[in-house]
Amino acid sequence: MNTILQIFDVIPIQTKNNLSWSQHLSQALTSLPELVEHLGLPKSLAQQGIEAHQSFKLLVPRPYLSRIEYGNPNDPLLLQILPSTAEMQKVVGYTKDPLEEAEHNPQKAIVHKYKRRLLVITTGTCAVNCRYCFRRHFPYGDNQLAQAEWDSVIDYLKAHPQINEVILSGGDPLMMKDALLADKVRKLDALPQIKRLRIHSRLPVVIPSRVCDDMLAWIKASRLDIVMVWHINHANEMDEELAQAAYKLKRTGVTLLNQGVLLKGVNDSVEAQVNLSEAVFDAGILPYYMFTLDPVEGAAHFDISIEDAQRLMGKVSAELPGYLVPRLAKEIPGKPAKSVFAPIFNELDK
Repeated sequence: MNTILQIFDVIPIQTKNNLSWSQHLSQALTSLPELVEHLGLPKSLAQQGIEAHQSFKLLVPRPYLSRIEYGNPNDPLLLQILPSTAEMQKVVGYTKDPLEEAEHNPQKAIVHKYKRRLLVITTGTCAVNCRYCFRRHFPYGDNQLAQAEWDSVIDYLKAHPQINEVILSGGDPLMMKDALLADKVRKLDALPQIKRLRIHSRLPVVIPSRVCDDMLAWIKASRLDIVMVWHINHANEMDEELAQAAYKLKRTGVTLLNQGVLLKGVNDSVEAQVNLSEAVFDAGILPYYMFTLDPVEGAAHFDISIEDAQRLMGKVSAELPGYLVPRLAKEIPGKPAKSVFAPIFNELDK
């Protein structure tokens, strides 16, 4: 989630295809005026978003840009990446650390909130800067693990034998070189207590070519059950290239899940939610969670109330089979697990 220059510290240059995922990253758009011009938007949007851009830089790869409707300032994909004046409004209750992760950061790059699961911050960089990101203020500089420091994670796991699942997070863990990821996974493979490796990523969503032969090789070599959770918020983010990437992962035995964030003006309608579930399942991805917004400073304009979210998911439940309805959830600091909220069914909808 840092500047484009930092990205080159963690990605390789590959030339197997016309444009490799790393080449797409090197060509990511970082200029607000260029974004506005490229998409045929009013120039006033560039001026209005300058302060927000300076606070949290615009970063968006061109494969993702190609899915945004030209000339539409309300496009649901655009709204997720466009800096706006609304981000600069100070709203009571929205903080820099909405999940209080600092309280569960026992050592560098580790977040241990849940008994049997350990989250590891692998990198502070992302392929796209999502404006609603709950870690947009996270102190990545204090939580960057050098390759040689990975042994400290292994030592922590050995000291906590109840942990059986490791979650790679960030930033985006798939920003790392596949050779580095392969080395980390080999060390986890050597710990009998570890059953599962979970990887949370949005990188393949914005650059599907990230699912490359090198990635598939270390996945196939691991004994672990690998779960990859993609972060897809709208059906328009799905395309044929992304579906093909999902197919490649499923062929290697990866369990693919999707978790989204419920965002006002982006996907807070029955139609948007139904289309999203249908689109991801068509690609072999199971809807998992739909989170309400974490109250992070700078993203209050995306938020909707829990009650409205429950009513929305009640209407979605009436449209879809149960396995296509993601669980409505919120991560509440201090709770031993995610808080899941039941849909509210309106009697008038019968």
